Parts: sequence; C-alpha cells; structure tokens
Amino acid sequence: MIPRVGLLCLFVMGITWGFADARSLVISDFSTMQISQKFNIEVAEHETVVKNDRVCALCEQFTSQAIAYLGENTTQTQIIDKLHHTCSELSYYKKECSRLVDYYAPLFFLEIATIQPETFCEKMNLCDETLFTPPDSCDVCHKVTAEILAKLEDPETQLEIIKNLLKLCNVVENYEKKCKALIFEYGPLILAKTQKFLENKELCNIIHACKGSNGGGETESSLFEVPLLSDT
Repeated sequence: MIPRVGLLCLFVMGITWGFADARSLVISDFSTMQISQKFNIEVAEHETVVKNDRVCALCEQFTSQAIAYLGENTTQTQIIDKLHHTCSELSYYKKECSRLVDYYAPLFFLEIATIQPETFCEKMNLCDETLFTPPDSCDVCHKVTAEILAKLEDPETQLEIIKNLLKLCNVVENYEKKCKALIFEYGPLILAKTQKFLENKELCNIIHACKGSNGGGETESSLFEVPLLSDT
C-alpha cells in the first residue's frame, strides 16, 4: 500500500469557512474545577488570580506557537506541496484538485494569521477570574485537543463539516459536480485520519507544547496522508 497525501485542503477550508462558529465548539470546562481548600479563603482567592494568570499566559503561548508554526513559509510550502502531490496521484480531476489547492490554501493561511491569541483564549474562558487548577502548557494542549476530538467524533459535527465542504464547491465554476465527488470520496477518510492524528497527541509535540518524547504516534506529515480507495 502506498500512502498518498489526502485532500486536506478541502477539509481545512471547510472548517475555515465557518471558523468563528467552530471556535465556540471548543469552550473548555475548566471553570468547573475548584481550588484545593489547603489554605484559608483570603490566601486561596489571591492565589487563584495568580494561578489563573499563569493558565491564561500558557494558553496564549500555546496558541501563538500554533499560529507561528502554520505561518512559517516553509510549513506552508510543505503543506501545499503535499496537496499538489495528491492531486498528481489522482486518476481523475487532477487540474480541478490543483485549482482548489491554489485557491483555498492561501485563504486558509490568511485566516489563521488573523487569530489573536488573547481573544481566542478569552473565548475559551481561560483568561478570566474563574477558579480552576492551572495545568502546564502540555495539559492545556491535551485538554483543548480532547475537546476538538470529542466534537469530531460527533456524527452531527461530521455532517456539518461535510455540508460546509459541499458549499465550497458552489464557488468552483464549471467543476461543482467533480468537487462534490471528491468530497464524498475523501471527506470521511480525512476526518478519520484527523481523529487518529489527534488521538496520538502528536499535535502537542509538533508545536512544542509538550517537551520530551515525541511519542509512538505518526509523524507530523501523517496528518496529510490517507490511502486512496483503490489501496484499501
């Protein structure tokens, strides 16, 4: 079986299309956690503010690292090259696939660049005075990843993503039917591959939110690799 680069552009652009709404799906439940009663109330309240500041700073640092990683020219070039390689491996729709990559990949990176870490963390309720135990950057990353994974495993969320992808095909003149055919063929595979990638917790290692071992999961490029139906 020869692994091939999946049509990730269709997936990420569908999510980017409704990015503002998607971010609201990942709101953390950290605010329900309580500070230990080891100290008296006055001391605990003071420490809570300090600890919350640490969590907020960690969230902003983690988000900034993720944005910086996707903002690097080398990273963007590698992603686009992998997507173009996939298009060249397709039996049909090679030109249409390449056009989708060329059109939507820059838009995706521009959308990522507009994210403000401070605003993002506030929307996740990680930068207020709510009481919770401050995890380190690795814990924050894994918590957020788990929230995203839980949403991706929801059939309703999967259906919504596919619907958004199909809407994108309406703007591709003369290739609407072919675009939809690509989504129906590769959409479920890419969703499954994304879930597997998040389950292996490779994302937190790639953006250096977690130090130490890279774990036994797949390499970062594996996110972009899905087998063609003919290989399975």
